[in-house]
Amino acid sequence: MHSLSFLQAFLLAGALSGLLLHSAVAQNCGCAATLCCSKFGYCGTGDPYCGDGCQQGPCYSGGGSSGGGGSVGDIVTPAFFDGIASQAGAGCAGKGFYTRDAFLSAASAYPQFGTTGADDVKKREIAAYFAHVTHETGHFCYIEEINGASQDYCDERNTQYPCNPNKKYFGRGPLQLTWNYNYGAAGQALNFDGLNAPEMVANDKVLSFKTSLWFWVTNKVHDAITSGQGFGATTRIINGAVECDGKNPDQMNARVGYYKDYCSKLGVAPGDNLTC
Repeated sequence: MHSLSFLQAFLLAGALSGLLLHSAVAQNCGCAATLCCSKFGYCGTGDPYCGDGCQQGPCYSGGGSSGGGGSVGDIVTPAFFDGIASQAGAGCAGKGFYTRDAFLSAASAYPQFGTTGADDVKKREIAAYFAHVTHETGHFCYIEEINGASQDYCDERNTQYPCNPNKKYFGRGPLQLTWNYNYGAAGQALNFDGLNAPEMVANDKVLSFKTSLWFWVTNKVHDAITSGQGFGATTRIINGAVECDGKNPDQMNARVGYYKDYCSKLGVAPGDNLTC
């Protein structure tokens, strides 16, 4: 009787050990660097793999659930993103270029974006980002600045990032990256030749979003909105010399309008200090 119970217990323990070992192996995906390991242990892309519970790889929230307001992917739902992108006309260059998957893939490289602070702060940052992007691209219509090729955005005083005389550094991407010093610095940070191949920002959809997030984090737009300085402070950083202090109130107020709209859609109050 006792020996039978011991044998049963031994076999049961062995079975459970094997089950746990199999589970641990299953959860260790060993995915390629470009793929996410889902919470169930499978490799792939998109929400089922890179969203809530993602264990490894370019997870939308940097791995697992961020709780509360959720990951960036939870906040930037398909309905929210498509609600903006769907307003771009059929003939827009950005149609099909600016995608939610490309945005979320880029956002995974900047884990502080949309994940800092309380739920309301996270949502305000995301609302602010998309307000500026909407304004800069016309609801994801434009990949490149209108008539940008006719503009001279070469600062010859900047010797760290010297201009290539055969290239143009006009606005490209979600936040319209501009000037040789921004292309040079972004290229250095994101491992592409920004000075000699600035057109990559208009050709690679993930890189395009990455340059906008690089600017957002590097130039402390992220810090301005997450520290409670208000949406107006973000406008001042992005285009203050042109729009703030009464220079172009219509453009400034257009940004504010988008921001308030997106805050409403995300269910958060826009806060104070909206203008600059």
